[in-house]
Amino acid sequence: MHEKNQTLVSEIVLLGFQNLQNFKIPLFSLFLLIYILTICFNVLIMGLVSVSRNLQSPMYLFIQQLSVSDLMQSTNIAPTLLLTIMNEGTTVLLVGCITQLLCFGGLETLQCLLLAVMSYDRYVAICIPLRYTSIMSHRVCVTLILISWLLGLIITFNTGNAICKLQFGHQNTIDHFFCDFFPLVELSYSNNFFFHIEVVLGSIPVVFFPFLCITVSYMCIAHAILKIVSNTGRQKAFSTCSSHLAVVFLFYGILIAIYVVPPKTNSQTISKVLSLLYTVVIPLVNPVIYSLKSKDIKDALKHILVSKLNTNFGWTALKLHALAPPRCIANPCLAIYSAITRDNCFQAELNCRN
Repeated sequence: MHEKNQTLVSEIVLLGFQNLQNFKIPLFSLFLLIYILTICFNVLIMGLVSVSRNLQSPMYLFIQQLSVSDLMQSTNIAPTLLLTIMNEGTTVLLVGCITQLLCFGGLETLQCLLLAVMSYDRYVAICIPLRYTSIMSHRVCVTLILISWLLGLIITFNTGNAICKLQFGHQNTIDHFFCDFFPLVELSYSNNFFFHIEVVLGSIPVVFFPFLCITVSYMCIAHAILKIVSNTGRQKAFSTCSSHLAVVFLFYGILIAIYVVPPKTNSQTISKVLSLLYTVVIPLVNPVIYSLKSKDIKDALKHILVSKLNTNFGWTALKLHALAPPRCIANPCLAIYSAITRDNCFQAELNCRN
């Protein structure tokens, strides 16, 4: 019997969106475009923070790490989603399914912790501005980032250890587009009560505490903003954390709707739509929100583009001048100033006069 069960559950069948088979080409094109844009935007944010001197503050360092997690999360989920749409379902090895779930959980844990760290950064910037540089030093920021990654790995290891203890029966079909937590656990015929207790207790330090930290930080921020007399000062203070606040509302709003609200109260279609927003759309929306709200990111991108255009224009002018035949003009220094030196201009003018 044990060997039979092992054979039956060696693969997991993902049904995807069976009721949208007539729209698979438009859906595939849409989600492929979203995936490509997600890669481009997040890589752009990562690159800008790495090369721009104006984006070396702690906040942008955390945004860079958030882009890394968004990119990894999208790469973890989007290929499976595209397969389920084109093939009207797909088959995944049980090991691959568990691996996808663990990567998903670890990256979501990382994002929870990063959002909490970013809220603390905004709290220090608004409520304790004079001590911001000393409190949020580069060493402290790197330490907070490393702790976030480490806790994400620990949660991934603990969850994987708990899942490997489960025993699966005859069913191997999941009505979802990726290996999510509840659909996969429901396939097991083991006693899931203690498993759920173990997972919930393990999630409290990395989900509940970060949410509590974010809530307390923004309560203090709101109190500090209300003390500001001028409307301009209030708007400026609020604008420094508005993008982060929007990301927090999106992230935790959908997270609570999927995993906190009892699954039986939501239809499977609604659950899949929310998961779609959570795993595919949010990794695209996050860099867009930060880039639209941040003047520093816009200026850094503009500076790099202008520098690149000037460099290309200079090389083009130099090549054209090298290919052009020499001729006498009224003032050759003004015509070819960007291509040759002043001494060469002066010599060319003397030759023309002779």
